Amino acid sequence: MRPRVEEVRIQGLGVIDEAVLVLSPGFTVLTGETGAGKTMVVTGLGLLFGGRADPARVRPGSDKATVEGTLVVDPAGRVAQQVQDVGGVVEDGELIISRTVSAEGRSRAWLGGRAVPVGTLTYLAEDLVAVHGQMDQQRLLQPGRQRAALDRYAGEDLVKPLRAYENVYKRHKQVADQLAELTARAQERAREADLLKFGLEEVERADPKPGEDVELREEMERLSHADSLRNAAEVAHRALLGDPMSSEQAMQDAVTLVGQARTAVEAVREFDPVLAGIADRLAEAGYLISDVATELASYAESVEADPVRLSVVQERQSVLAGLVRKYGQDTGVVLAWAAQAALRVAELEGDDERIGDLTREYEELTGRLTELAAELTRIRTTAAERFGGAVTEELTALAMPHARVVVGLTDTGDFGPHGVDEVELRMSPHPASPPLPLNKGASGGELSRVMLAIEVVFAGADPVPTFVFDEVDAGVGGKAAVEIGRRLAQLARTAQVIVVTHLPQVAAFADQHLVVEKAGDGSVVRSGVVALDRDSRARELSRMLAGLEDSELGRAHAEELLAIAAADKA
Repeated sequence: MRPRVEEVRIQGLGVIDEAVLVLSPGFTVLTGETGAGKTMVVTGLGLLFGGRADPARVRPGSDKATVEGTLVVDPAGRVAQQVQDVGGVVEDGELIISRTVSAEGRSRAWLGGRAVPVGTLTYLAEDLVAVHGQMDQQRLLQPGRQRAALDRYAGEDLVKPLRAYENVYKRHKQVADQLAELTARAQERAREADLLKFGLEEVERADPKPGEDVELREEMERLSHADSLRNAAEVAHRALLGDPMSSEQAMQDAVTLVGQARTAVEAVREFDPVLAGIADRLAEAGYLISDVATELASYAESVEADPVRLSVVQERQSVLAGLVRKYGQDTGVVLAWAAQAALRVAELEGDDERIGDLTREYEELTGRLTELAAELTRIRTTAAERFGGAVTEELTALAMPHARVVVGLTDTGDFGPHGVDEVELRMSPHPASPPLPLNKGASGGELSRVMLAIEVVFAGADPVPTFVFDEVDAGVGGKAAVEIGRRLAQLARTAQVIVVTHLPQVAAFADQHLVVEKAGDGSVVRSGVVALDRDSRARELSRMLAGLEDSELGRAHAEELLAIAAADKA
């Protein structure tokens, strides 16, 4: 079962206050007076399938525009599976899609009762609908669109090689960018490596040790104040132990005085435990003072003024200070910088090897891309011949019997995201005219028919369940309009076709005729959608033909058109 749009509800969109469209499986046509809101129906369908939300389309006085569609789908088909993948539900083969656009520009979408990003609707639409508004004719003139059209027609034959090409192209571009960066920065990298090497040589010559700068600073302080340190130690030693060469001070040193205090307390310690504890502490103090005095004597003997060593220390400290000033806060940081610099030098010197590896890979990828691009060109060339012939055949059926469409492939000379081919649709309106690009060789009406012919060709090669055309017959009249109606009816045999038209010749071929009616009370204009029966269709076609619903001549012509269309479809 092919999916199709069964019903569309539109609220607050443009001049449409509220409208319900019940659509037939075949060919549905929408007509109405200028300004009635026919294009808003196409806009609503576009919104339903992920089209751009324009807050300017929200009806004045409404806070939002809402479009809700009911689609008939196969519960076991691909579309139903995609809906289930995003958490939506398909009930009894019916899928509900909803889209709102607020007057402030916010847009929301629901799929099968589940809120989804608008992009999900766009992705789903690829399997459901092809919407062609009036701007799509201009899009068809873009080279990228024409290349995409040809690729779509080529079908499965192109899918696998194109995917392989795109993967190789992506890597080829990455390698090219890396090579360009490495090559452009070659001089800069060389300068960086030289500076790092110079710094590493400085550090290597100095050979600093962790914490060495701190040790040298302490040693320099000692050497610079050797005399003061020695004198202080000797004075302290005499205060503690006295000067053995002087009898006058014998009774004034700290050891003697503490000894006297201890002797006095020891004599009576047995009478009070508190005093006994003090005696013990005096004994400890005496021992401690003696030890300190001994250390002071030893320290005084060890401290010597050494100008030579001081000079050595000052020189070494100057060397380390230079390193610290350039490469870190202390010798530990300097050594860490040196380790990182060595790694960076290795990396910079390894760039030459890396450039060589990347160059070889680039050449291999270029060769592979050349092969794949040639394969794409071969497939496209074959498809272009078939595509041009098929579109030309369709144009013959659309009252352009002498027109010929060809698809030109030009080698751009450089790899692009989709190959090396530039695709251009060209048309010659008659045999004496050389094929020209569509924007030069086709009028507005002819371009409309070319687009319709392309869609008819696609319908046979890559069918889409629903086609929506907004004034595909623009700039066309007479016999050509009849042929367009006939071709749309033929397309509707295999797909659902919804067409907005102003031509009665096209409308006569529809299986279902809807009219967008405009009503106004002087200040407010509203539009609604009405389904026509056989008699109402004749009156509407008469209006479209003669501008008068009750014109006898117009009515007769309308009846004739309906009879011709019915006979043709039969």
